[in-house]
Amino acid sequence: MIDHGIEFPQYRLHVVPAVLALASSSWQREVWLNPDEFENLDYVAHVLFDDFCDARAPRSWLGKSLRTDEEVSLMADLGAAYSQVQELVGATAGDHAYVESPGWPAVLAVAARLAQVLVTNDLTALSKLHDAGHHWPPSTESAMSESS
Repeated sequence: MIDHGIEFPQYRLHVVPAVLALASSSWQREVWLNPDEFENLDYVAHVLFDDFCDARAPRSWLGKSLRTDEEVSLMADLGAAYSQVQELVGATAGDHAYVESPGWPAVLAVAARLAQVLVTNDLTALSKLHDAGHHWPPSTESAMSESS
């Protein structure tokens, strides 16, 4: 996989949706609180704290799954906001206790800002790939040249 700015772009394919889920209270209520759905807060927390980043100390993920210092800073803010809620409700509390916690709006707010930055940075990287001649599907350029 080709990418500008990160070593493990496949990790980012997990990080970005997890942050987007933390930024959407409607998603949380419709998916996390639905026992028939696979995704829940525990899954998202594992993605961001254990598997593809460490939201409590994200600096080491710069250049791996995070692109910029701003992403690192916002991920640290997200880790701190989440940790405050976790301390308040308890690590073993269910998803409902988290989303109803008085500290949860802070998690939503920082996740929304981080989501905006992640997506903007991904679009910038995609644009750089396109400008460098990497087009998808690969035959797009040659087909357009032949039809001209």
